[in-house]
Amino acid sequence: MLDLIGQYELPLFLTAGAATGLGVSVLIVALQGTDPATAGPRKQRFSRKAIERQTGLVVAAVLVFVLTLVVTRWIVLAIALALLVLLWKRMFGGGREERLAITRVEGLAAWTESLRDTIAGAVGLEQAIPATAVNAAPSIRPSLNLFVDRLRVREPLPDALMKFADDLDDPSADLIVAALILNSRLRGPGLRDVLSALADSARDELDVRRRVEGSRRSTRRSVQIVVAVIGLMSGALVLFNRSYVQPYASVEGQIVLAVVLAIFALSIFWLRRLSGVVTPERFLTGAEDARSLTRANVVMSP
Repeated sequence: MLDLIGQYELPLFLTAGAATGLGVSVLIVALQGTDPATAGPRKQRFSRKAIERQTGLVVAAVLVFVLTLVVTRWIVLAIALALLVLLWKRMFGGGREERLAITRVEGLAAWTESLRDTIAGAVGLEQAIPATAVNAAPSIRPSLNLFVDRLRVREPLPDALMKFADDLDDPSADLIVAALILNSRLRGPGLRDVLSALADSARDELDVRRRVEGSRRSTRRSVQIVVAVIGLMSGALVLFNRSYVQPYASVEGQIVLAVVLAIFALSIFWLRRLSGVVTPERFLTGAEDARSLTRANVVMSP
């Protein structure tokens, strides 16, 4: 064992112990869940899912760390590859997230138009929303079904709408839900015109995001190709031409390797930022915000 690990025995044990402790801690939290007194059902559910994903990433990162250290005996490379596993989604997952967001906006626009047409028949929100949930797009149908279930158990419409916005977790949905909350409180006229304007706005946003996604897809693909080529070439040199990379086995070589990998990581994050899309922050973030919004408008109304 000592002959295998060599001069990196102490750093190996320190790093492996820290990574293992982190993984065990995350696993315990994942099994126990969060405190129900401090988190609602939705936040608790999504926290468990996030913790389960992070637990899998931590386990994979520990395995990659140990395997890389055993094969190469380069602790810097082992740490770098473990961090790559942990940050993979942040570095290379922007395209999928943007496509999901575009699909959600498209579903919101279609549902808003359907809700507008249903309300045109002199139907209230309590009846119109369940009627439109049947034919809603798959991207928003689960959240709509949860919303309809809350209405069936007699939950107040404004509170159910706020939870619906939290389920969607999209800035575009906040605009639509805010209009529905105000109408559910005030029962004023003009909801159909407001929904028409919001649907048109969602369609315009959808066109813009599709054009931006198409233009930045090539940038993401270029980043992935560059990373794949460099990774394959480096891995081939390490595995099949050890004499060429032997200088990196020294302490000075590890320092140089750390600098090179840091510059490479910064370059990837910079390209990732160029290919990403900045979305506005949500303004409906909880039931208290909905109550404040409705109270302000009631006070301002004549």
